[in-house]
This record gives sequence, structure tokens and C-alpha cells, in this order.
Amino acid sequence: MKHYRTTVIAGGLAIAMAMPAFAERELTLGMQDNEVSNLYAGAQVMASTLAEVSGGEMTISIFPSSQLGDFRAMVAQVQAGELDMVTTGYPDMSYVIPELNLIGAPYVADDFAHLQEIVAGPWGQEMAGRFEEQDIKMLDLWYYGTRQTTSNRPIESMADMEGLRMRTPNVPFLIAYAENVGATPAPVAFAEVYLALQTNQVDAQENPLPTIEAMKFYEVQSHVAITNHFIASIAMMMSNDLWNSLSAEEQGWVMAAVEAGGVENNTRTNTAEAELLATFEGRGLSVTRPDLTPFRAAMRPYYDQLEAEFGAGAIARVRGRD
Repeated sequence: MKHYRTTVIAGGLAIAMAMPAFAERELTLGMQDNEVSNLYAGAQVMASTLAEVSGGEMTISIFPSSQLGDFRAMVAQVQAGELDMVTTGYPDMSYVIPELNLIGAPYVADDFAHLQEIVAGPWGQEMAGRFEEQDIKMLDLWYYGTRQTTSNRPIESMADMEGLRMRTPNVPFLIAYAENVGATPAPVAFAEVYLALQTNQVDAQENPLPTIEAMKFYEVQSHVAITNHFIASIAMMMSNDLWNSLSAEEQGWVMAAVEAGGVENNTRTNTAEAELLATFEGRGLSVTRPDLTPFRAAMRPYYDQLEAEFGAGAIARVRGRD
């Protein structure tokens, strides 16, 4: 959706002949994360940078905290031209691009640098084309943190996962994580997770440490297990039609802004991860570091399932290693 606001500077005796001094294009951005999240801080820097580099010709209005709906609703709005930009987990788009389940599979990406390498490589560029087929232009990948598991009982080993009712997003690979390590997955909308934990609808959840902090899940969970099962990332996406309507100069402004926002988000997230475990322990939460070898081994049946769908060797092709 394109938004225009035109300021008219009247000229002397011929007001009807006056021309617009400038046309401001106001972009809209929807996200699930709230105003205290690192992602929102990054989006704010992106917005201020775009206004600066464009000389005020392009601006961004941000709609956080699922104001416009959950990520699927917002993606649909972008596809329909009702929203200009949206953030969502990169592999969360697997509901329309099934191959993204491969990068979402637990323990496939070793760290964020490895994930960036994958997305910039041949497989990732193939996926960029699949995004465009969905009327989505993927602009950048931002670090969202490494997903860890919180619970209302200590997780010392994979055996302690047995029987836990674990909230997961409604995405196949995170549901598979819960199932394959012995937990019972319970998809709950992101905005409802705190209440679900507080009322014991679920016993556990998994998210990056900065998200656990921002959403105050530490108030309703007593344990954090360092499971490192998924390198979370955020795709900064724009309507493909809108992107194609921009001039080369405007596209350059947008990419400069996206890059600046990504630096802010990534720096904040890396810093937070380095500090938050001590913060959580100071609040009385226990932190455990179970042996992850059994967790990784438990994913093999899920890898086999994915390779039955996407071809033998698909996981190794995505990883680009081993």
C-alpha cells in the first residue's frame, strides 16, 4: 500500500498553479514484538535513518505488539497491498514456502554467522526467489537470538523433557523439536504465552533470551535450560510490488535504513545474550546446561522426514558443511 502526503506551497497570485514542494511516502511496518524489544529498537533506527537519508521524502510508521494481527495476518496484508513491510521469523514463512522447514530444523544452523552464510549462498538465493513468488521482497536478515527452553522444573538432561507441555509457535520445525525430545507441543499465539504460562496451561516454552526478557516470561518460569536448538532470525520483508515501484535511489535509501536497523538490533541482541543469564540467575531462576548430544541425535527422524519430502542430502545441502 502506498501512502502519499503532499505539501503544497502556494505561489503568489496563482495558487491554482502551485506545485508540490515534496511528496512524502509513508511506509507502514507491522511486527509482533513489543516496544521494549531489540527488534523494535532496530526498527526505530531503521525509520530514523530512512527519514535522514531521504531528506524526509520517505518515512516509516511502526505498528508493534501484533496491533495488525499475528505474523500470518500481516504477511497476508503485505501480499494484498494493505501493509508495506512486515517482520517475521525467516523460516516461519515455511507455511507458504515449505523448503524453509529445512533451515528451521533444530541444530541445522550452527550460529548466526553460519545462518547468514546459508542465506547468502545458493540455497538462500533460491529461497529469495520463492519469496518473490509470494509477492514478498526479503530485504535483510536480523539476528533474533538463539532459542533456549524455559520451564517450571529443571532440565538437567533430555530425559527431563518427557511430558512437559511446551508452548511452541504453530510452525512444524519447532513442534518437531518439542515432540522429538519428549515434550508435548502446545501451539499458543505469541501474545498469549505469558498468560498460558501463568495459568499453567503450559509448563514450558522456548524463545531467545532477549525475548524471554522483553516478554517477562521469567516472571512465570523458574528454570532456563541452554538447549541452543535453533538460531532465530528475523526476515525484514517488503511488498514486492512496492519494492519494484521504487526508483533505484529510493531502493538505496531503504537498504541503507534496513542495514542501520539491523546493526542496532544485532548489537543489542548479542549484548543482551551475553548478560541475561546472570540477570536471570539474579532474579532467582536456575540455569542448566544439559548435554546436547542426545538432543541433536533425537532430530535424526525429523531430518529423515524432511529428506523424504525434499530429497536425500537436503539437510547437508542447506548446511553447506560436513
